[in-house]
This record gives sequence, C-alpha cells and structure tokens, in this order.
Amino acid sequence: MASSGSPSGLRTGLAGLTTRGRSFLAAGVTAILCALLLGQDALLRVGVLLMALPLAAALLLLRTRYRVASGRRLSPHRATAGQEARVHLRVDNVSRVPTGLLQLEDKVPYVLGPRPRFVLDRIEPHGHREVSYRVRSDLRGQYPLGPLQLRLSDPFGMCELTRAFAASDVLTVVPRVQALPEVRLRGEWSGQGESHTRTLALAGDDDVILREYRHGDDLRRVHWKSTARYGELMVRREEQPQKARATVLLDTREIGHRGTGPASSFEWAVSCAASVGVHLMERGYEVRLLTDTGQSVPGPDGGVNSVAEASGMLLDALALVDLSEGGSLSRGEEALRIAGEGLLVAVLGTLDEGQTARLARLRRRTGTAVAFLIDTETWAGLRMLAPETGGGEYRARIRQLREAGWAVLPARAGDSVPDLWRAADRAGSASTAHREEADA
Repeated sequence: MASSGSPSGLRTGLAGLTTRGRSFLAAGVTAILCALLLGQDALLRVGVLLMALPLAAALLLLRTRYRVASGRRLSPHRATAGQEARVHLRVDNVSRVPTGLLQLEDKVPYVLGPRPRFVLDRIEPHGHREVSYRVRSDLRGQYPLGPLQLRLSDPFGMCELTRAFAASDVLTVVPRVQALPEVRLRGEWSGQGESHTRTLALAGDDDVILREYRHGDDLRRVHWKSTARYGELMVRREEQPQKARATVLLDTREIGHRGTGPASSFEWAVSCAASVGVHLMERGYEVRLLTDTGQSVPGPDGGVNSVAEASGMLLDALALVDLSEGGSLSRGEEALRIAGEGLLVAVLGTLDEGQTARLARLRRRTGTAVAFLIDTETWAGLRMLAPETGGGEYRARIRQLREAGWAVLPARAGDSVPDLWRAADRAGSASTAHREEADA
C-alpha cells in the first residue's frame, strides 16, 4: 500500500491525526501566534517544532510503501448454535522492506461478540504473522466476517491511517442436532396392501411411483386415474431402484408458535427438524425439507452426491429459516399431495380443527407418518397446572391425527427430541390400533 503527496493525500494524512497529533498541532499554532505577538524567537522555534512533529508523522505514513496480503480461515466453517468457532487470520508482508507497527481489526456482527483487535510488531520482508480469535452465537443464521482493517501508526502515535482489505467470509450457525436412537416404525407404505413393520434403515419406495408430467415424457406412461384425481398429468416412473425417501415438514407459521429467542417453540421445532433430517440421511434416506410455504430443500432430484453434502444443504437451509406470516399449511400440503411417497415426519405448531382434518386426509398419500405436535402453550407459560395432560383442544388434535393413522408425539417445553423419537414405535402402534378400531 502506498500513498502520494497530492492534496488529497495530504488531507487524508491530516484527517488521520490522532488526539495527540491534533493537540501537538494546536499547541504549535498557538505558540507561533504568541511568538509573533510577543516577539519571542525561542517560542517561535518551539511552535514550529510542535507543528512539525504531527505533520512529519502524517507525511511519513503517506509515503510508507507496504505490500501486505491477508487471509482468513474458519474452524469449523459451519458452527452449531451455542458452539464456539475460531477465526484464524494471517498477514503476509510481500514487500522487500520490513513493516512498522500494525494494528488489525476484523469486522464482525455484534451477536458474535466484540470486534477483535490485534497489534503486530515489525514483520520482516516476506514474513508473516498469524493470530486467531473466537466467536460464538446462540442464534442461527449466516454472519459476515470482514473485511479486515489494517491500521498504520507512527512510533509517536501522532497519526493513524486505516486500510481495508476487500475479502470477507461467511460463518454459518446451524441449529443444534441431537443424536437420535434407531427405532422401528409400524405403518403402511404406499403401494402396499398390508401393514407390517420395517426398520427405518431398510424401508424404501415402490419400484413404480408417480410424478408430475414433464415436457418430453412419453404419453404412453400417463397414469390417467391419478391424472383425473389430481387434476394434472401424472406419469409413471418405472424401474426405479429401491430408495428410501422421507419428507420433513416444518411448520414455520408465526401464529403456530410461542416464545421468543433461542428458548421459543419455533427454535425447538427447527432443532427437531434438523435432528430428524440428519438422522434419516445417515441411515440411507433421501430426505427433503418442506415448509408450510411450499419451499423444498434440496428438492426432488436435487443431484446431491453424498450424505455430508445433503446434510450440509439441509442445515444451511434451517440456519436461515424464519417465521412465516401465513395462516395455513396449504402450500406444504399441496407439495405433499403431488409427491408424498415414503416416510413423512411433520413438526407442527398449534393447529385448528380444519388444518388437522386436512392433515388427517393427507395421511392417505404417504407411507408411515410421524407428527411432533407441539403444545405451544407450555412455551408461553399459559398452562401451569397439569401440563402433561394438555388442554382439551390439544388432546382433541392428538386423537384426530392418531385416528387417521399418524404416529403422534406430543411435544412440550423441556421435552427431549431423542426421548420423543424413541417413543415413535409405541406411538405408531397406538395409531394403528386407532385405525383398526375405526375401520371395525
């Protein structure tokens, strides 16, 4: 980095004067004026000296020619909420002359902590220095780091100039993922004529499934019965390998959740969806995340090549998911209606009677269906007496979903996702019994 002696460069140097430099300059001007008024030559020399020091310091910095490069490395690049991440900074002197005293300041959002500042001593030609600092956030999201600012100062502290690098990075803070136990779920899989048990690691889709018509598809593969049922062209996709599929439906409606910040029911739901999604991916499932707004990640035929890549996409999406202003689950239900084969795990907030009825009908289009039904009033502190039983409306929603074949897991403030997931097998058995009684 270099500076010229142009008027603009001189203004930059004067603007970089520190409080000490400005004080020396003001004292020098005052001494010179007094010397002229009183005719004191000695005082005039003192005033000139006082003015010359800060001006010389500014000129020295403006003429300093440093060629400095910087780099930043995050460890880990994707951090969990509440987990510390370390940021490593490296400064290289790529010039043939040593640097003077350097002050570094990295720009970080306030939620990650105070801005880190470092003082680096002289860096030899073609040498480097490395420093690091820690950041931590309890809130999900993506946070920019940088750009790095380099402050140059003279040995007397008279002048200070700031230069900024252009490069910056992004730290992604994802929701907490809890390890879930392996369970066996009982239920009907699409295309099957009888109910039986399959382990989550082995359950898959049928060899023949349906999807929406795409331009160029052979019309001989149109499934006319499904086309008439759904009101749009549906085609057979045949000879597909046995592949386990699952959909995680996350209810993001603002009216469906209670509480604020990391302790809200919504943050619990996001963490639950992340835990279930990663758990199923690790057991061979092709998982997509679906919200009530209809957004899907990674989406059908997303082209994901590995479990780590798929898990990363899922967690990155959940790091940015926010409460929606919608009042219904209709868009998410529509996406499930079009392609709802396989396992369905829904993390649901407060439901009204109509929404529960639609979810009950939607159960017929899926394989095994598991619902984490959140009792949001326990997050709001509205129910202090006998919270384990829930309110009358809440119990009615549980009963309605179970009668439709859902394995319902009542979730209340303080409940553990692994403990609830461990009970999914018993909940599935109870929902099957409800359906058999209803059919009888």
